[in-house]
Formats: sequence, structure tokens, C-alpha cells
Amino acid sequence: MNTKEQFEKLFANKLSTKEARVFLIDLYNKGETAEEIAIGASVMREHAIKLPLSKTLQEQAIDVVGTGGDKSGSFNISTTVSLLLASLGSIVAKHGNRSITSNSGSADALEVLGVNLNLAPEQQVKMLEETGFCFIFAMNHHPAMKHIMPIRKSIEHRTIFNILGPLTNPAGAKKYLLGVFSPEYIERMAKALIELEASRAFVVSSDDGMDEITLATTTQFAYIESGVVSQGVIDPQAYGFKLAPKEAILGGSATDNALITHNIFANKATDAQRDIVILNAGFALFADGKARDMKEAFEMARMGLESGKAKKHLEFIAKVSNGL
Repeated sequence: MNTKEQFEKLFANKLSTKEARVFLIDLYNKGETAEEIAIGASVMREHAIKLPLSKTLQEQAIDVVGTGGDKSGSFNISTTVSLLLASLGSIVAKHGNRSITSNSGSADALEVLGVNLNLAPEQQVKMLEETGFCFIFAMNHHPAMKHIMPIRKSIEHRTIFNILGPLTNPAGAKKYLLGVFSPEYIERMAKALIELEASRAFVVSSDDGMDEITLATTTQFAYIESGVVSQGVIDPQAYGFKLAPKEAILGGSATDNALITHNIFANKATDAQRDIVILNAGFALFADGKARDMKEAFEMARMGLESGKAKKHLEFIAKVSNGL
């Protein structure tokens, strides 16, 4: 049985628990290749409940997402970045879940911020059209995970599913700022994104173990555009950011994290909290094609916060989501 057939059987619940465990453990032990990751993601996408997006909207959509599993304890950086991006004219299809490896997942924080998460796919498309933002609650869109989750949980180490989540956006987003828990997966994830027909993306993993671009040290990245991968290192100081320790961007419960996002948008946050959002948003804006260069991207992100645009737009997103 080839890899695709095994994934298809796994998602169709046609493997015994023992067979599924052996398949997932074998993949982990030898190290998942870019091709295997792409195959797993494409089968998972086929089994997902998709958003009925127009081709145009799908081409425009970007996701800011991480694998999680970095145990960094940071606040919800990618969620905050996603909301900021939407206020700047991006079409953000944010794929996420409740907390699995952290105190607060994106769903938990957005709920506290007043966003209604229980929307049907048609309503999510409406959200995208009206506000440039929608939250795609993973547990509502990947029904096959109900029978796979207990198998995952019975394996004491991570499985390929820790990697597949960010690649299986039911909106079929074509652009990404994607964080991974380990630099050794950057190139593999970038190649998998090309297989999955992403048009532009940054795949990042920081040298202090975060699935974000960090302020504490350097971050490794791969950038893909038109099927070509280029790799390098992001040094925040080279862009005029002041280094800050990991402790400066720690979060807590969903309420704590929502408050940090709220403070960033109200210009009441610490420098480090604000800067890590601007830093990540800059790279996301560049991947989205909204800025010609990084300087312009960071200026756009900074202005979105300082002008109160992001704060106003979050209120608008919450209002529309509760009115559907």
C-alpha cells in the first residue's frame, strides 16, 4: 500500500487502531518527507468541509498559522496579526482551534474578544466578503479527526498531524505566514506548500524554538513564490526592532491573551508585545503582496495599530459575526 492509499484508508476509518498507530509511528521514526506531508495534507483537505469560496477570493486569501507544539507560552500572536491584517485590506482565512498545546488557542482568544465562532461555511464566506476576516474552526471542518484523535493521543510523541493542521485550510488559502516548531521542517513545509499550489508564503521557525518570528534572537525562514524556494535568516535588529526576551511576550489564559490583543490595538501594550505583532505582520503583508518591501510592510502594520484602525476593525468583525 502506498502512502496516499494509507492516508485515504486512515481518513475513511478503514485502518484498525493498530495499523493506524504503526503507520503514524513509522512516519515519525523515519522523519516525514515533503512529499508525504503534501500527500497527507491533500487527503485531509479532500475530507474537510470546505468553504464555498469563489476562485478570486481563494486566490486572495492568506492564513497566518502555526503548528503549535513550541511550548513557548506566548500570547496569541498569529491571531492578533490576522486581525491587524484584515484591517489593512487583506483577506484572512484564519484556520485554528481551541488550545491543544497552549493555555489559549486562537478560538479561545477570539471568543473572549467577542467574535462568534459558530458560523456555517456560507456565513464564513460572508464574513470574508464583508470584513476581510473569518475564523475557520478546525474541529467543525475536519470530521475525520474524531476517529483519528484517540489514535493520536495514544502515541506518546508528536505525529504528522502536528504538521498537517496549518496546511489543511478548508478555504484553500493560497498565501501563508506559516510557523513550524522546528527549523528542520522549514524546507519540507515550503516544498509541501508548493505541491499544494500555494502562490506565496513565508515558513518560519525561530532559533529560540517558537513557531513565530521572534524578537529574542534570529529566525530561520523559507520564502516561496512562483514555485521557487529561497532561504535565509531574519534578524529583527536589521529592521530596527529592539531585541526582547521571550518572557516579554508571554501570555496566559484566553482572557489574559485577549486583553493583550486588546491593549496592542488600543496602543496600551508593552513595546515588545506591539513589536512582535508588527514584525510578524510585516512579513505576512509582504507574502500577501500588499507591500513592495519590508520597510513599507512594517510602516503599514505600525500605522494600522497607531491610527486605531485595527481596534475599530476588530469591533466591526465581532459585530458582523454576531449579526449573521
